[in-house]
Amino acid sequence: MMSLTRMMAGFFLLLLSQFVVAEVNETEAASQVVQGFQAELLSVMQQGDKLSFAQRFEQLKPAVIKTHDLAKITRIIVSKEWQNLSTEQKQELIQKFSTLSIASYAHYFKSFSGESFKIESVKQLSPGQIYVHTFLVLPDDKDVSMDYLLKKTDDDWHIINIITNGVSDLALKRSEYVAVIQKSGFDVLISEISAKIEAFSQ
Repeated sequence: MMSLTRMMAGFFLLLLSQFVVAEVNETEAASQVVQGFQAELLSVMQQGDKLSFAQRFEQLKPAVIKTHDLAKITRIIVSKEWQNLSTEQKQELIQKFSTLSIASYAHYFKSFSGESFKIESVKQLSPGQIYVHTFLVLPDDKDVSMDYLLKKTDDDWHIINIITNGVSDLALKRSEYVAVIQKSGFDVLISEISAKIEAFSQ
């Protein structure tokens, strides 16, 4: 009887250890996605005035597409309005939002003054959701909290939201985009996104 009990205890400990290892592997994979993306941001920043907006855009484009689930983000942002859009409108909105996302990074991360990124902690919220808490370290100012929410699609982790100093980019855009669609329609939303892309490129 004691032998059976020990066997069962050993079996459950083995299962627990496998679960812990799996969780560590997942959090490590998700943190590597964030680290890789932040490294690309720093690379662009460090090149500073050597790069034009168009060059920053093209350098950041593959990194954003690889690390962000832009289609899922777009669907979440327009919320219930997504089901009212045609297939063509959905594709256009994903493309336009993707361009806006890349353009915003190319606009805001364009110079370097000794900044760096630091991962503070990584937490698995559920089997398919991980939260990576990081800081943009500013040499002469207060550090900026930049937290990344990642979800797993197939075998890869992708960013679906960024929370800057406690403010969710996803929540802000959802409030804005849904209001525009409901009040003025799809075409007006596309026009407003296009205007923002143009403003970022200046």
